[in-house]
Amino acid sequence: MPMQIFTHVQTVSDGTTLRLSIADTWPDTAPSFISIHGSVDAGLSDLHQLVGAMDQTAVHGATSCLGVMSDRGAECAGAFGAFAIYDDAGDYGTAAADISDDPVAASASAAQAALANAGRSGEAPDLVWISSAPGMEEAVLAGVQSVVGTQVPIVGGSAADNAIQGDWQVFDRTHRFSTGVVVSVLFPSTEVSISFQNGHAPEGSVGRLTKAEGRRIYEIDGRPAASFCAEWGGSAAVNTDAPVQILSQSTFAPLGRQVGDVASVPFYLLLHPATAHPDGSIDVFADVVEGEELHLMTGSQDSLISRAGRVAQQAKDGLQGAEPAGALVVYCGGCMLAVQDRMNEAAEGINQALGNVPFLGTFTFGEQGQVLNSENCHGNLMISCITFAS
Repeated sequence: MPMQIFTHVQTVSDGTTLRLSIADTWPDTAPSFISIHGSVDAGLSDLHQLVGAMDQTAVHGATSCLGVMSDRGAECAGAFGAFAIYDDAGDYGTAAADISDDPVAASASAAQAALANAGRSGEAPDLVWISSAPGMEEAVLAGVQSVVGTQVPIVGGSAADNAIQGDWQVFDRTHRFSTGVVVSVLFPSTEVSISFQNGHAPEGSVGRLTKAEGRRIYEIDGRPAASFCAEWGGSAAVNTDAPVQILSQSTFAPLGRQVGDVASVPFYLLLHPATAHPDGSIDVFADVVEGEELHLMTGSQDSLISRAGRVAQQAKDGLQGAEPAGALVVYCGGCMLAVQDRMNEAAEGINQALGNVPFLGTFTFGEQGQVLNSENCHGNLMISCITFAS
């Protein structure tokens, strides 16, 4: 039987109702792989109990900001979605781990367990699909790469909640963690193509990061980062007496790091400024390194909406003529919140690009993917699409 992909989206508070609905519309046999994403208030605890019985299926789960999108449109109010692959000729394995103590070691252990569960220990998968709690994504990537190598594409998104309160969760068939990672290794029987981009362009202003630690930027060109960014694009508050959240205003004016180029067109990995502090520093959602050159990026609702379809089109083009059976999409939760009332347009753009095949999109608090120089990276305000050939 050729690969088949099915999706299901529903807004429910009862996991049993959702599970029975899936059984009514999908094949009677167990899927090879299922990726489950949804709002923290969509009955995930009930569903997790139900997927525990799916002992023939690799189960990958993570919460998403507000809801999901799919080939049926966007559902941003307590929605839940499932993406299932039926592929008798492929191999799939998933494992989750708590990363609170040692994210590198825990992620490596999860990757090894996922390979063992796929029956492919010691082999390099075609793709790794990951979801982790926000905050330690670079360490998670390092741990997974220590097992699968640096050439295997690692794609995914950080688990999210509805208000950045730490309510996110990840899970496999048997475990559920608030500070964890779930790693899935995919050896599909058909071709896979991936695209990883953003919907912003450089505005022209450039500065060098002169003082930073972890995910906090203290100075750009020797000046307080908040002041510098405010002059660039109004994305950061200055002279505040207390920390100020700047997520919404910085969504359309983030910072970018050039990590490569194609046909002389630069590729940027984005940093989303999150908080401005009284000392003039700003927090971002990815690790930074002193000496990096930072570009002010600019975006709009139109660019964030249209980019989803373009990313899907690029992923489809990578199948080299084969038709897609379905797709997994990662769309930044911050971008979704900025264009929430137009998310059906984004879903429709993906439908048009892929030819109305089943797809599921999750809204994340950080995005991971492979950039042009084949390096797996963590960024913000990004969009990715994985297409599976039929």
